[in-house]
Amino acid sequence: MRTQVAIIGAGPSGLLLGQLLYKAGIDNIIIERQSGDYVLGRIRAGILEQITVDLLAEAGVGERVKAEGTVHHSIELVFAGNRHAIDVHGLTGGKVVTAYGQTEVTRDLMDARRAAGLPTVYSAANVTVNDYDTDHPVVRYEKDGQTHEVTCDFIAGCDGFHGVCRASVPKSAITEYEKVYPFGWLGVLADVPPVSTHAIVYANSERGFGLCSMRSLTRSRYYVQCPIDDKVEAWSDDRFWDELRRRLDPEMAERMVTGPSIEKSIAPLRSFVAEPMRFGRLFLAGDAAHIVPPTGAKGLNLAASDVKYLSSAFIDHYLDKSNAGIDNYSQQALARVWRAERFSWWLTSLMHQFPDTAGFGQKVQEAELDYLVNSEALSRSLAENYVGLPLDFGRR
Repeated sequence: MRTQVAIIGAGPSGLLLGQLLYKAGIDNIIIERQSGDYVLGRIRAGILEQITVDLLAEAGVGERVKAEGTVHHSIELVFAGNRHAIDVHGLTGGKVVTAYGQTEVTRDLMDARRAAGLPTVYSAANVTVNDYDTDHPVVRYEKDGQTHEVTCDFIAGCDGFHGVCRASVPKSAITEYEKVYPFGWLGVLADVPPVSTHAIVYANSERGFGLCSMRSLTRSRYYVQCPIDDKVEAWSDDRFWDELRRRLDPEMAERMVTGPSIEKSIAPLRSFVAEPMRFGRLFLAGDAAHIVPPTGAKGLNLAASDVKYLSSAFIDHYLDKSNAGIDNYSQQALARVWRAERFSWWLTSLMHQFPDTAGFGQKVQEAELDYLVNSEALSRSLAENYVGLPLDFGRR
């Protein structure tokens, strides 16, 4: 098979890239090692920056997020037993975030690709990316007992942290930066109304971090910080709800609606960046190139900004006969990546209990949080980073 862009990975970043290229008249194929049902079943983030919502609309899949997503104008910080609102909408000149699950984003993009009849290969085994340092890259994979070969102009590695694309780059050509945090998040998905329908709630307490988010007006996603070596089996639903209540302010804890969990898992937290994000005609995007702790709600949004830069670069190449976007993709993307990494690290450090936080450290966190909620400048900085800084195309 011959195509212009071979996309490895059918998660949101790969599907979004494929849709944007299709809208621009650029041929592409998506190759995914998992089944479609597996991809759709992954439970992930659910807070979209306005840039991401606008990008979905540009791709022609923005109707459902506009109709069913819940707009948040603020975030709430709980510390020292009290809750404080940060007016994100007012501090950023009207910007907001939207609660809409990554599963739904994936579903919308899958449906659009299927409706357009675009080629997608699921359950592809032994995927390899080859000759990307030449003018004629090749992707090979096995399917139904046969080996298939795709020749292309470019390869987009949207295949996640454990994917084949970054792993195929020689170690000498890539620099990796990583910070592993000494705790995890125990997450519960439940069909109960969210404790707050207008804001994400972040809680700092001596017992550890807590977060209250939502997927819809009838489905909630809640988290508590837990030891990195903890086991899901050790957490009954009753234990989880009791622990989360202990980390919130009394009024919110009292009105929280609880119910049986429909999904429960523990996720480790890490910060990770691979530089550069381009190797000849192979480009990395999303989790293939970087991971952020979920505290700042940046993972999916950062992948979307990568895709915007990359799709624009390919469109410039094919339609305007310019390679400026391709040549500057890595620099542009990494500048935004490191801003998001800094913000996510800062918010994680501020809100979580670390091994040395007890006592003095806890009081310092509470003092900084008190300064934050009472300082318009610092509150604006938090709000600006939370809703997402503008895309910068000035590095071309």
